[in-house]
Amino acid sequence: MTKTLLFFSALLICNSVVPQNLYKGDKCIIRSEFIYQPEEVKFPSCHASTIAETPDGLIAAWFGGTAEKNPDVGIWISRFTNGKWSKPEEAANGIRENNKRFPCWNPVLYNSGDEILLFYKVGPSPSEWWGELIISDDKGISWSASHKLPEGIIGPVKNKPVLMKNGVLLCPSSSESDGWRVHMEMTSDNGITWTRTQTLNDKKIAAIQPSVLIYPTGKLEILCRSKQSRILTSWSEDNGASWTELVPSAIPNPNSGIDAVSLKDGRHILVYNHLTSGRNMLNMAISDDGINWKPAVLLENDIKDTEYSYPAVIQSNDKMIHITYTWNRKLVKHVVIDPGLIEVRSFTNGAWPSE
Repeated sequence: MTKTLLFFSALLICNSVVPQNLYKGDKCIIRSEFIYQPEEVKFPSCHASTIAETPDGLIAAWFGGTAEKNPDVGIWISRFTNGKWSKPEEAANGIRENNKRFPCWNPVLYNSGDEILLFYKVGPSPSEWWGELIISDDKGISWSASHKLPEGIIGPVKNKPVLMKNGVLLCPSSSESDGWRVHMEMTSDNGITWTRTQTLNDKKIAAIQPSVLIYPTGKLEILCRSKQSRILTSWSEDNGASWTELVPSAIPNPNSGIDAVSLKDGRHILVYNHLTSGRNMLNMAISDDGINWKPAVLLENDIKDTEYSYPAVIQSNDKMIHITYTWNRKLVKHVVIDPGLIEVRSFTNGAWPSE
């Protein structure tokens, strides 16, 4: 059997009955908690969390409401200080001047040092939404009025931006108005003025929601959600101005959001669903080169109708890895991982390994 057939045979295994003796690698998990409990909030559904570090601890955001696409969906935030998460508060909504309300989507937090930026999307659907930005100068306690981003600029579409050595904030973005198209956006003044690249893929390659990895040489890599059953990758050697062709990696993707981060020790973390359909398994892999990945942590693994999805991942100044993700569309979960305790395994013909 060829390597390609072995790979896709393993992917089929991923979508059949999931073995319960899969390698967990959970010795490195030092904290696991829900950011809030259902009785603390007014919204029954949530999705698309984001997380950033603050001088006082952490801040997380997500969209919540009756259900995705409902006009009552707003952007909610919680702050982690003194060892606990605060009660969620609505930081933004989609109410316009004429009191017409649109749903909000996909918040992305970024701590610039002096301010916390909160990018998010507003509109009836991903094919029609636009980008907006609010800013906090008091560590996320209060927020500015919403500022609509310029025409053609969405902001970071799902995953966090990356500050380049030249002072440019590189925002991984994409659009869905003319097929699934990836592009990159740049701002050197925290969202006041913008430039952007052309789209990086044609309509034949459906990709969105890139995340960015940075290498010591200055080389960049993006990893993208796709409809091709695999995570797609591309590389840049000019600070994100131009990119190589998007190509499939060896990592499966069930048309679900991912996130990645480059660690201070030079390794790279990827959080994703190791499946080609469904979102009932959530995984963390690790790599030295962004090409060859090894299984590290099985975050969730449940029956087929459950959903664990849309992860966000950062590394805090104390070197701990923080992951947030959607837990069954009802809650947001926060997991802390000590990178020094990670024990890796190898994939078994592309499948997540057993214990």
